[in-house]
This record gives sequence, C-alpha cells and structure tokens, in this order.
Amino acid sequence: MTLSRPLLSAATLATLLTGPLLSLPAHAALDQVRFGVPPWPGVTVKTEVASQLLGELGYRPQAQELAVSVVINGLASGNLDAYLAGWYPTEQPLIEPLVEEGRLEKVVANVSDAVNGLAVPDHVWNAGVHTISDLDRHADRFNSTIYGIEAGASMSEVIDNQIKDDYAGLGDWTQKNSSTAAMLAQVGQEIDNDQWVVFNAWKPHWMNLTYKLHYLTDDRPDSPIANVSSTVWTVVPSGLKQDDPNLYRFFHQFVVDSRIQSQWIYDYSHERNDPEQVAHDWIAANLETVQEWLDGVKTKDGRDAFEVVSADFR
Repeated sequence: MTLSRPLLSAATLATLLTGPLLSLPAHAALDQVRFGVPPWPGVTVKTEVASQLLGELGYRPQAQELAVSVVINGLASGNLDAYLAGWYPTEQPLIEPLVEEGRLEKVVANVSDAVNGLAVPDHVWNAGVHTISDLDRHADRFNSTIYGIEAGASMSEVIDNQIKDDYAGLGDWTQKNSSTAAMLAQVGQEIDNDQWVVFNAWKPHWMNLTYKLHYLTDDRPDSPIANVSSTVWTVVPSGLKQDDPNLYRFFHQFVVDSRIQSQWIYDYSHERNDPEQVAHDWIAANLETVQEWLDGVKTKDGRDAFEVVSADFR
C-alpha cells in the first residue's frame, strides 16, 4: 500500500490496541534504538535516514514493522524507543491519553505541513472547481464518483459519512474504493485522457510531485474532507530525555518538510529503489540539512557527530 500516513480506521486501531503486543525484546540500553515502523513508504525511508545517521553515531538502530497501535503500545511499555509517524489528528485518540498520563512524549512535529483531503487535477481546477460545493454542480462530468483508497481506511470512512449526510449535495455520489496504487493508476489514466476526476489525496506523497493537483477548499473551516491540515510527530517514551539527552537532541532536531518526504516516497515507492540506497544517497547530497539535524549532537564516544557523518558520506 503506497501510503505515507496512517489510514487505519478507528475500529481497526482499537482492535489492534486491545490485542497482544508482538513478542519484543525487553528494554535495552540506549546504545540500541528500537523504531516502530508501520508499513508506509514515508516513515520507512524517514526511519532509514535516522537509522543510518544514528549508526554513524555509534548507536545500534533496529526497525520493526508493526501496526500503529502495536507501536504505540510498545513505546508505552518500554519495548520500543521511537516512532516517527505520529499522524495527528488521525492518531490523536491513541497517543494523546498516554501523553497526558506521562507515559509518552511528543518530541517534535517532524513534518508540520502535511495535508489530507479531496483533490482535482490542474485542468479541472482551471475549469473552476475549487471547493467541495463545486463538485455537485458538475456531477455529470465526475460521473458522481470520488476515487478513494481502501474501504475501512480512516479517510474513506470520513468520505462515506459525508456522502451519507448529503454534505454539499454529495448524497447521490459514490466512493470507488481500491488500493492506493490502483487508485493512483486510475487517477493517472483519467488525467492523461483529460477526464474530470476527484480523489483522496495527501502529502507527503509522490503524487504531489508527479501530478499537478489542487486540494479543494470548503466554506466550513472544520471540513473533514477539504485541505485538512495535519502534523506528524516524533513520539518516544517519556523518560528518553533523561536517559539519553544526546539521542533526544537528535530527535528534537530531526525535522523535514513534506517536499523532502514526498521525494523520499517517490524515490522508494514510485521508482522502486531500496530504502537503504534512497536514504544513503539523500544524506550524501544534503549534508547542509544533516548538519542542522546534528548541531550539538555527539557520537557515543564524544566526537562531533556531523564531522563523523560528513567524512563518511562525502
């Protein structure tokens, strides 16, 4: 599934949360950094970038592919050390209670310009479709169809609910659900044929680099389907700052924008390169950004982190 963000339904997340945590090693010394990684391209590459840098610093990074709620449960129970994909507001009901209990900490918004919502391609936007309300006025051009991702995904359920409530005249519309890859293949075909299409879009994702798309706006400021601003948090156990201030400093400074992460996703998911190679090549080509991430950070043996990294990646 070509995702860079959480798309699990609330029911699915709740079911996973009540299930047993996968067998994980007991809490380890902080020379080992255990990442929880859902199977999404964005966090896969982002975790690999962080892991390669931490490996240079003398840490032993380990990434485990796990469901979202299992990751959060693992952080709270001390079986994991970091999660780089705390997508808000989608995961807020799972994470925030544990933050309030003092078991988890949101270190930094590592992506602060994420967006989710319905979008149209450039030729449809130029024809005057800018808002959710514009859709039904051109229902025949869209065949009263919204292209969405998997049924049961969070945004798919939101879209279905808006159709059920006849929001902005969408009551007689249909959402056509498929895998993300299948949806984008269909959208790409419609764009190539200059057809009108509206679909579930988000960033960071390679679709924002490949297609010239526009996110629809809405008269409702709290619209759940139009240009919904989102934030991706780095989440750690609450004691990390005391246990390893150096590692905490790195995480606090490890911030990217959606453009960078969209490029990572494109190189990995669209171009089908290995995440290890994508991460390595990006680090080598972007040492100025890496220097900002490593400002004041030391290796495990006390050397300047950026000097070590830059020597190995030049």
